[in-house]
Amino acid sequence: MVDLSTKVAGVHLPRPALLASGIWGESGTSMAEAVRGGAGGVVTKSIGTKPREGYPNPTVEKFGDWGMLNAMGLPNPGMDEYPKEIAEALKAGAPVVGSIFGGDAQEFASLARRMEATGVHALELNLSCPHAKGYGSEIGQDPQELAEVVRAVKHATGLPVWAKITPNTHDPALLAEAAEKAGADAITAINTVRAMAIDPVLKRPVLAHGSGGLSGPAIKPIGLACVWQIFERVRIPIVGVGGISDGRDAYEYVLAGARALELGTAVATRGVKVFDAVHAELSKSLDAGGFPNLTDAVGAAHRR
Repeated sequence: MVDLSTKVAGVHLPRPALLASGIWGESGTSMAEAVRGGAGGVVTKSIGTKPREGYPNPTVEKFGDWGMLNAMGLPNPGMDEYPKEIAEALKAGAPVVGSIFGGDAQEFASLARRMEATGVHALELNLSCPHAKGYGSEIGQDPQELAEVVRAVKHATGLPVWAKITPNTHDPALLAEAAEKAGADAITAINTVRAMAIDPVLKRPVLAHGSGGLSGPAIKPIGLACVWQIFERVRIPIVGVGGISDGRDAYEYVLAGARALELGTAVATRGVKVFDAVHAELSKSLDAGGFPNLTDAVGAAHRR
């Protein structure tokens, strides 16, 4: 029987696929349901200092089987209100990774201290949202600014720090290198790809915000390429995200260098049952590939 357990920067995951940030992370109840559905852990919704309503509707548009376009605007209840949701999620018994976003290094550090107090097992820094002015990729696409944030958070907390980087740049691996040098314990790659759609009848963008981020199967080749490039240039663990819909997708990410995975759009379209399905299929792929455990397969495509 293939051993699917893995470890990311000291965080033990009984199974490698986690709930991605922004999907089902609004409440502790929904995060706990993801764990009961087979997730090896959960990443919370990205939380800021103050409550944020986000953008007006429409904020999400589904495009057949190949993905979803969204511009939510980082809506969240704020750090004062969210700890009770984390407490509920922790009761499910799986690791909880707290996702945070801020406008500068100081705000990230303050949020990191407050998130650590909730009992989460690690922090994921949202340095990659493509559609929130003053946040996300506006900070994270600059290696120097990204490094400043990572250093500030590492100074403020003892928790493992996962830096979630953007694909919307000429060299995502350069950002990963900057994060590693600043002290990041792991890299999460990738966030959504900047994109938009226009309604030809109304002659205006489909999303109220205009542009947004594309997720789902269409971005898997982009996420896979980013993980491949990052694996060749950093030594810290990589958490692969982007278009993972089944066990074959997960297996490809592992072969490219991912030690753990996050599922987002697949959960939104198939529900939490997708975790059990992906893990079962991944186990079969690993067995067929001659790997007794997931760890042995990490980055194997680079060795051939």
